[in-house]
Formats: sequence, structure tokens, C-alpha cells
Amino acid sequence: MVGPTRPPRGEQVQVTVDGAPQVAWVGEPLVDVINRAQIELAQVCYHPQLGPIQTCDTCAVEINGVVGRACGTKVAAGMVVRTQTTAARAAQRDAYDRIVANHDLYCTVCDNNNGNCTVHNTLGVLGIDHQTRPFQPKGYEKDMSNPFYRYDPDQCILCGRCVEACQNVQVNETLTIGWEMEQPRVLWDGGKPIGESSCVSCGHCITVCPCNALQEKSMLGEAGLFTGLPLPVWNAAIDVVKGVEASAGLKPIMNVSEIESAARDRYIKKTKTVCTYCGVGCSFDVWTDERHILKVEPGLGHANGISTCVKGKFGWDYVNSGDRLTTPLIREGDRFREASWDEALDLVARRLSEIRAKDGPDALAFIASSKATNEEAFLVQKFARQVIGTNNVDNCSRYCQSPATAGLIRTVGIGGDSGTIRDIEQASMVITIGSNAAESHPVLATRVKRAQKLGRTKLVVFDIREHELARRSDLFLRPRPGTDFVWLSAVSRFIVEQGLHDRAFVEARVNGLDEYLESISGYTLAYAEQETGIPAATLEAFARDLAAQEGVCILWAMGVTQQCGGSDTSAAISNLLLLTGNYGRTGTGAYPLRGHNNVQGASDMGAMPDQVSGYQRVGDPLTVQRHEREWGVTLRPERGLDNTQMIDAAIEGRLKALWLTGEEMSLTDANANHLERGYEALEFFVVQDLYFTNTARYADVVLPASPSLEKEGTFTSTERRIQRLYQVMEPLRGTRPDWQIYSAVARRLGFDWSYAHPAEIMDEIARLTPFYAGVNYARLEGYETLCWPVAEDGTDTPLLYRDRFHFPDGKAVLYPATYKPRQNAPDAEFDLHLNSGRMLEHFHEGNMTFRVHGIAEKAPDTFVELSPELAAERAVQSGQWVRLISPHGAVRLRALVTGRVSGNEVYVPMNARRAEDAVNRLTGSGGDSITNTPAYKDTSVRMEVLNDVGENPLPATNHRWGHPTPQRGVEVERKWARPDYVFPGGLLPMHGDSLNARTDALGADD
Repeated sequence: MVGPTRPPRGEQVQVTVDGAPQVAWVGEPLVDVINRAQIELAQVCYHPQLGPIQTCDTCAVEINGVVGRACGTKVAAGMVVRTQTTAARAAQRDAYDRIVANHDLYCTVCDNNNGNCTVHNTLGVLGIDHQTRPFQPKGYEKDMSNPFYRYDPDQCILCGRCVEACQNVQVNETLTIGWEMEQPRVLWDGGKPIGESSCVSCGHCITVCPCNALQEKSMLGEAGLFTGLPLPVWNAAIDVVKGVEASAGLKPIMNVSEIESAARDRYIKKTKTVCTYCGVGCSFDVWTDERHILKVEPGLGHANGISTCVKGKFGWDYVNSGDRLTTPLIREGDRFREASWDEALDLVARRLSEIRAKDGPDALAFIASSKATNEEAFLVQKFARQVIGTNNVDNCSRYCQSPATAGLIRTVGIGGDSGTIRDIEQASMVITIGSNAAESHPVLATRVKRAQKLGRTKLVVFDIREHELARRSDLFLRPRPGTDFVWLSAVSRFIVEQGLHDRAFVEARVNGLDEYLESISGYTLAYAEQETGIPAATLEAFARDLAAQEGVCILWAMGVTQQCGGSDTSAAISNLLLLTGNYGRTGTGAYPLRGHNNVQGASDMGAMPDQVSGYQRVGDPLTVQRHEREWGVTLRPERGLDNTQMIDAAIEGRLKALWLTGEEMSLTDANANHLERGYEALEFFVVQDLYFTNTARYADVVLPASPSLEKEGTFTSTERRIQRLYQVMEPLRGTRPDWQIYSAVARRLGFDWSYAHPAEIMDEIARLTPFYAGVNYARLEGYETLCWPVAEDGTDTPLLYRDRFHFPDGKAVLYPATYKPRQNAPDAEFDLHLNSGRMLEHFHEGNMTFRVHGIAEKAPDTFVELSPELAAERAVQSGQWVRLISPHGAVRLRALVTGRVSGNEVYVPMNARRAEDAVNRLTGSGGDSITNTPAYKDTSVRMEVLNDVGENPLPATNHRWGHPTPQRGVEVERKWARPDYVFPGGLLPMHGDSLNARTDALGADD
């Protein structure tokens, strides 16, 4: 099933529809039964991913002899349904006539005349020839205040789909309908312009709109043969269309519009891709006219369905940015000159060969991109190991998720999410630790918010900052920074001591209980209170609640992993889940949320210093034998250098050459000043990217790469879900996909890398990688997906550990506890704790998103969040410039005073317009002792208050200043209560328990 999860189906029963028996499930919407039977029935407001809304009445049918709505009627055994009786047809047509009285039918010149307009298509279903009720303008102006889309009240049919999507799928709760207004309309924050509301520009409302009331601005005047007409001509064309309709009827007009719609297919290209931002793995169709991106249309993606965030829906202008690199660059002294591809690739091959011959293979290193495809990441590590002969290869998971991987491998054997987003939705309790999912993984967070709002899930948040999920949570606890390990161990100890653990699960499926319990013997609730600041009584109540839950999922991210003890805390999370039996069942498990679109895949593909693809150790005899047969070389057994070690080795003179693909390391690695010294020490540095980045300033050769829209391949999401992406447009002239660049250099160095298509690379991956054994492009066609491990026959594994854990005896291991407290707590000199992370609008350092005008308009630059109490103490106001200083560097930022942070905590987003403002000028080189992941969150600073005062760093148009208007959904009863509402045909409708029917029916699985 695609889209948000629905509750389980009821008992299977039989109903009769138009004289034929149909299988159905008790409680599901009757309209789903009719649709499965492929019986044509009008339905304007109903959307299978939204559930019954009951505003349009066009799905009226006879149910046991009484006319009612098919969407709002829940199935019961023995129902007799007739869809085409005289009364039902009259009600359907009358309902549609009421709809188009709110909508100006000018389909031929409409930007939305694309074959998927529900209002247009329903006209054909019902065969209506004349509009009885004339269209009357509502008297409201179009709202053009959002940078990405507009609302036209005169085209709005008040179906409420947008409201339902906003309230109960996205759960931003911005949109409502003013049912009590004399002329109802959709409202943002109760009546604000869109651009001044709490709207996060996620695009849900536009995606589900059944007409052209909500439209992407990128579509306006661009999509059709006639839609670009000058406004006076366009208005005249509408008048002509309406005049013909009055005399000739609607059918001729609709015929012309369908011809015009079909003509659009000749130049509008619709291509499936996978989002290039976070690790959720949203997929959708991209509509283009040559290089112009008309729109992003979600609907069929396994992870997202109709959902997107602002970046996935609107954040693609970076692809056509005017500062894309379009020719290779070669350094000459302090300047760069343009070069041909042959000259640049020849130089790269020659210098790598020379350095290898002079200093040995370990004088070279390679870093794969988490933005590139699986196939490209695989080739990076293959190039390092086969062509050069070194294990010096890594990827950016070193900066975020390596500790989570290590903690899970220690305890359950596989370092990835143990289930899927669908499992998270079905948990009775979701716990997030150090994860701002609503901004870092927004579509995944919508599923958590929805499950909580509909009463299916309890949400508990542990974090030092009050982000959106913290604000919405049932329980929000603020431990001291870096102390999550302590409360996790104390809660685990308490649960076992009180006999609240899942004894049968532990005895049957888990090893190491005694040794583990001995390791946490000192972790009492009292000690946890002393160390974390969370009262012992609060932790006890939480522990009892957790132990009583049917299913618990724990989500965590950089607030856990970017600490000195990130690996140990990740193991402690897994230990707690094991003790409570929360593995191997739907609605349970461990979910380290991957930050980049393909950071999971980059690690899966072996872009790591000690493992090849599928987490096979380089020293494992079977792995060595397999690769020797395929590559003709013997893998070296010793561990290579990781990202952080490469920089130290360069400064020490051991590393001479580095080839970096698609990462802005100079802004994202810790201790940026130290990093730049490492770059300067290299003899030869290759940077492969879309732009001349800050990192590229240190390069000897810069190679212009292609983004995801310009190539084919696969990404693997945080769910371990492998998905194909297709080429939306040709690579920009002068650029090449990464896989072609690496292949060209390998050939110059004497290796037969003759791949014609990424599918051939995936076939090689499958031959070498047991986890990917059954993966091929045919099985990933279109929107088909696979979650690894994938058996040779194509059977995949969305939920891990149903029967056994990934150890030889099939049992998990409780890993003994070791607490590594932070090393850089605030002191007299550096008295503030620095936290950092992502913003919803931007991705990571902002290299892509600052090139999207609408996003940059909403969030123009970085800033530092100060608590009201700290601001009062230091006499700082929002917009005032301050300087943050750490032992490693300093940055100058504008302050934002907000209750999201408390006390002496300060927060700086990772995105910055200028390299000198990047937060990692402040962070140090310390890190997790197991994985070397930098302890970004273990940083203390002091603050100098400057005299300059500027504008508030968050403009008035930013959604954070808005005021959402939460409600249960469309609240259709308020429409029914209007004195001018009559059920179509004047009949009495069946809608007694209507709102509960709608809410419950969000339920039955497809």
C-alpha cells in the first residue's frame, strides 16, 4: 500500500454491488469496494490516501435501498449496493452541479488541463451536458504570496482535500475551511495570506487538489498550448469558451480540451525519480518541458505516497543554477583555467599513477558522495581497491551515522533500520532521541505526527531543544547534553529489576544478559537524575509505560551519534529494545534516521575503510575469494584511513592525494580550520562537484559532475529500500555523471571498465554482495522497490529479525555498557553549550538549497538561537550581531531569541551562505572512540555581544512566525449545518456517525 498507513482491516465479508458479489472488509469505506470492482463511480473529494471527507456528495449510491455516500459508509456484511439507480444518478449529477457552481470551467486554456484533473474527468463520468447552476465569482483575490504556489478561490470547489492533507497527513494544521462565512473559502491560519502563515510549503495541498484552485507557480503559463496567452487575450478566450458552452453544451468544449490535453503529452515529459535530499526516500514524477521543471507530482512512492517537503516538492532550481560548473578546471598557481575533459582526465590518471609509484597505494585516498548513486559509490571503492590497491576510502556516514551502525552491529548484527516507515506508523509508542525529525526527515515525521493525532501512537521525545516533535509530544524530556546513555541504562536496569522485561523473548532470543546487567549495576534512577537532570520519578513512570506498550520504535539521529560515546549510546538503545522484546514484529525496532538521500547506500556499497559492499570485511576469506574472481586482484586485509584520519595523514605528510566526490567537506567536517590545513598539505587534490564550492578552492583539478536528475541509478533510503531513479534531463553540456568519470580514469590506468549503463554495475554489485544478491533493474522497474537483504529469487526483507538475528546462532547480544561523558562541557571561559543541526528549508550546508530562490527567501542565512533568559542576561535582541568563539575558531552571526532553546544552550543551523560563517569553524576534532565520528555536539563556546543590530534573521514570511489552526480535519458537519446545505436531490443522506466513519476509515488497508 502506498501512502499513510491505515488501521487493520476488519473481518472479511461479502457485499453485493450492482448485482455482483464482492469481497469486502468490515469497516472499510464502501467506495473502496466499488473501486476495486472497477465500477465507474464519480468521487471528487475522496482520495484513497486521505480517506472519506464527505464534502462533495458525488459518490451517492443506493445502500440497502437508501441513498448515501459511498465514501462515508462503512462496510457491513450483506450490504446491497446499487450505483446507477435513478435516485443515485440524480444525486450524483446534482452534487456535481453544485460543485461547478463554485468553479469556472475553462478547461481548454487551464494550466491544469493535464488529463489528471478530477473535476474535468468527473464531468465525463457523469455525462453532464449543461451546467444548471451558473458559476458565481466568490469575490476573493487570488493569493500569490507564497513563492511556490498560488490559491484561486474562484476555482476552489471546497472539497476539503487540501485541508484533510494539511491537518491529518502533513499535520502542519495550517489549512481550514471557513464554513460559517457567508462565502466559504480555504483559510491559512484562519485568514492570513499564505506567505505570512504557518505554511511550510510541503505541497500536500497542491498534490491532492482535484482542480486548478491550488497550482504550482512553475506551471502557470507554461503547461499548455494556450496557457501562456497574455491576460486580456486569455480572459477573452475564457469568455469564448463559456459562450460556446451555453449554446452547444459542455461536450464539444470537453472534446477540445481533451485534444489540447493530449497535445501536451508530446512535449511534457513525466519521469520518475527519487528525492536527492534526506534519507526518507521519497519518490515522485518530475514534469519537465526540456530543462524547465514544471512540477513534482508525488503519489506512488512507497515511503511518501502523496507527501513531500518543501525541498522535495520545490527545491530543484539548483539543477539549472547559472553557476553550475560546465568545464573541468585545472589549477595553475593561484588561479584556475578551463580545460578539456581529455586533458583533465589525463592529468588525474597521470598524477595518481605517479604518486602511487613513488609513495605507494596508501598515499592516495578516495571519498564517495552520499548524494551519488549506489552504482557510483560502488565504483569509488572499486577504484580504490582494484585500480589503486588501497583501503583508504570512506563516505560521509563517518560524520553522522557510523556510530549507530556500530551499535546495531554489536547487538543485532545489521547496522540499518530494523523495519520500515510503515512499522513506525504502527507502533503504540514512538521514542525519538536526539532527532529533529520534523525538519531533518519531514515526510517520515508526518507519519509519526499523524499516528499520534489519530490516537494510535504515544510520542515521547528526549532532546535538549524544543523542536516541533518535542512541542507535539505526549512526554518531552530534556536531558543534559551527552547523557542519553545514562538514562537509557538506568531505565533498562529498572525494567529488569522490576521484572518488567520480556523474559520469554530474552531467554529465547538474546545472549549476554548477566554480563550486561553487571555492567549497568551502578546505573540507578537516582544516579540518572544526578547525571541527566531528569527526575527519577519521571524516568520510573516512563520505564513502566514503555514496558507495558504493545510495540515500541526508537528513532535517533545526530543528537546521539555526534557525541563522544555515540556508538555506546546506540548500543544502549538497542539493548533497551531487546530487553522489552521490541524487535522482529511490526510496530517495533531501532531506526537510526539516515541524513542524506544515499548515505545508507554509500555504506552498503563498501565505501568504507574496512568493508566492501554489503558490510563484508576486507579480510574475510570468502569475500577475498569472491572479489579476486570478479576483479582479478587480492583485497588487502588491513583497515584503511577514514575521512577524519585522511586529514591528519595529509598534515603529517603520509597522504599525498585525495579524490573527493560530491561533498562540501570544508563546511561539514568538524574543525574546519584544521581541515583546510590538511587540504593545503596535499600534493594532488581532485574535487568532483556541481559547483565551484568552498572545498574546490583547494583543489588541483575540479571536475563538473551531474546531479541526480541528469542520470540513472539507484538510491537506498533509511528503510534499506532500494529504488531506481531515471534520467529526467540530459546532463548539462560539459558535465558528466560520476560513474562515467571514474570509468574513464580507470580505463586510462589500464583497467577494462566498459560499463554502458548503471544496470551493468548493479549486476556486478549483486554478484559480489549477498545482501543485494537478488537486486536488478528489472525488479526495480518504475516504482517497484526492494528492501535488503534481497535473496537471489528477489525476496526482500522489509522487517528484519522476525525469526533470527544476524549472528551465527541467530541470537542477539546485550552489549555491556560503557559511558563516555562529554569532554568539553562548558567552563568559566567557554560557558555556553553549542548545538547544531538542520533547518527544514535547507539541506546540510545549503549548497543546493541556497540556489532555490523561494527557499532562500524564507530562510536567507544562518543565525544563532539564544534562549530568552540568556538574551535577557546578556542584553541581546533578535537581529543583533554576536561572535561565538571556541578553542578552534570564531563566527559572527545574528541572534534569534526563541524558547526553542533553554538556559545556556545555543543552536546554530548547519546551513550558511558564506564559508566563514559555517558552524564547523567552532567544532573540534574529538570524536566517537569506536568510529572516529566527530563529536560535533560536544562543543562549548563563549559569546561576544557586538554593537551592530540588523534585521531579524528569520523574515516575517517564515512559517515559524505563523499560528496554526489545529482541528480534526475538514469538519464537514459544519458544512452540513449551514442553512443552505441540502443533500443532492433533496434526499436524506446516510451520515449518522459521519466523522467517526471518516476517521475510522482512514483505516482499512488497500
